[in-house]
Amino acid sequence: QVQLEESGGGLVQPGDSLRLSCAISDRTGSGAYKAWFRQAPGKEREFVAAIGWRAGTTYYSDPVKGRFTISRDDAKNTVYLQMNRLKPEDTAVYLCAAVLSGSLYSSSSYKYWGQGTQVTVSS
Repeated sequence: QVQLEESGGGLVQPGDSLRLSCAISDRTGSGAYKAWFRQAPGKEREFVAAIGWRAGTTYYSDPVKGRFTISRDDAKNTVYLQMNRLKPEDTAVYLCAAVLSGSLYSSSSYKYWGQGTQVTVSS
């Protein structure tokens, strides 16, 4: 059983930055890709970013491209999401996901999920 634990969310103003962390309990069992999704109230879960663990190849959704950066620390078994120039529309619960079977961009492709961390961007 792979466990994922997110941290780092909070309330910030537009234009501010946040860094989210996702600690992974079992690196070898958690698959080759890790991803961040987000879900706002009343909306579908939305792909944000993903990373291939071995090569570090990254993937981003259009709304966050150029503002968010996904990275990983192999020694700490942790995935990060650096979020810059935050906007009110970035407000959501951000969830870390692992073990991919299918499309990288689809939430249904991931087997393990964290509990999520709330990010609120408001003036």
